[in-house]
Amino acid sequence: MPEPVKLEKAELRQLDEKFEHEINSERNAPVQFNPESLKVSFANQLQTPPGAGDQNGPPARQFVGAGTTKLSLTLWFDVTAELPEKYKNTNDVRQLTQRVAYFITPAKKGDIFLPPAVRFVWGSFQFDGLMESLEESLEFFSEDGRPLRASMTLNLSQQKITDFAFAKLKSGAGLPAPGTRPLTQAPTGSTLQGMAASQGKGDNWQSIAQANNIENPRRLQPGQLIDMNAALRR
Repeated sequence: MPEPVKLEKAELRQLDEKFEHEINSERNAPVQFNPESLKVSFANQLQTPPGAGDQNGPPARQFVGAGTTKLSLTLWFDVTAELPEKYKNTNDVRQLTQRVAYFITPAKKGDIFLPPAVRFVWGSFQFDGLMESLEESLEFFSEDGRPLRASMTLNLSQQKITDFAFAKLKSGAGLPAPGTRPLTQAPTGSTLQGMAASQGKGDNWQSIAQANNIENPRRLQPGQLIDMNAALRR
């Protein structure tokens, strides 16, 4: 029988002021669902020197400061989906999202207020910076008005342009043996709930969605490959 497939989860971690060492591990914020994509953008500070407009041809531009690197991503949280043991009794999604919001909350450092330095790490991807902005959308409510589902759009930045940082991975971590992970193709117009029901797994569709990192189980991509047994191998 094949070994269970462990899905690597992204995580936010606090760094010291010099962006060198991870601190306050109790503040680590693992995501519930991994992001669908990560957007990394780079920008240089350029300036056209005075008088350049008098010259023939395009004006020269000069580099006048450190560049910036930014990371943008969206995370989803849902208390109606399967939760880790420590959050089993959570009935308000903000109890989950507040761990992420911690990283944009300024704390007093001497005479100034600064947000914590943060590291976003997911497998071999690593980004260190400050949380520049955070937008939270509460999207699903219980009958008594409790928010149950939320999306969070994060923008992190660092005041420099550097080579990509590669986090260390455990040897073979998360990689199933070749040929031991059967996948099912999603037909056009199908939903994960319908696919799970057709295989007698209708009660487990939420666990299957989480194990496959499916953010919207009602809108699958035609031909999308899904491990319908992932939740059963935990």
